Amino acid sequence: MAEGGKKPKEKGYKWEFKDSNKDFWTQGHGTTKSFCLILITTALICFQRVATHPVLTLLLTMELSIFAFFFFLYSFAVHRYIPFIFWPMMDLMNDLFATIFLLGGIAFANEARRELPMPYMTAMILMGVAAFFAIIDLCLQRRQFKSRKLRKYILLAPDRDGQMQDPKLLTMLAAKEDEAEARQR
Repeated sequence: MAEGGKKPKEKGYKWEFKDSNKDFWTQGHGTTKSFCLILITTALICFQRVATHPVLTLLLTMELSIFAFFFFLYSFAVHRYIPFIFWPMMDLMNDLFATIFLLGGIAFANEARRELPMPYMTAMILMGVAAFFAIIDLCLQRRQFKSRKLRKYILLAPDRDGQMQDPKLLTMLAAKEDEAEARQR
């Protein structure tokens, strides 16, 4: 037991939870995902007020579930305990497919009915706004990929005896980094 009666693992998770939430909300992902959840839920409620095709309800329920999954994943730092999945790429693909599905749902909803009552039209507009916020989240994810550094020094791992493979490798990598920085200027 550590100080205060807490186990060290609980303290570590608390730090992961705070750090993950800070990143999630300050980078804008939390806001866009919250807006998408609210908009999709409201669109689902609007579609339930009038007679709609079951595919539209299914589509919105599916997108709501996936957005809620990613919201839960990032809010409770679960993604940090499953490192073998590259979560930013999964989130990027989710945003891309959500945009495609929501825009396709709008096209299907427009073709499914001849007359568009006000709740039906409102739900279609909300789906479009949710698709727009998914595109915004997609752009935020793209910005995250630009700042992510590749693990260049993974080649520098020592062998079983603790000896470095090539002592000149570190200087070669440093020279390449300097050259790349000079090109960017």
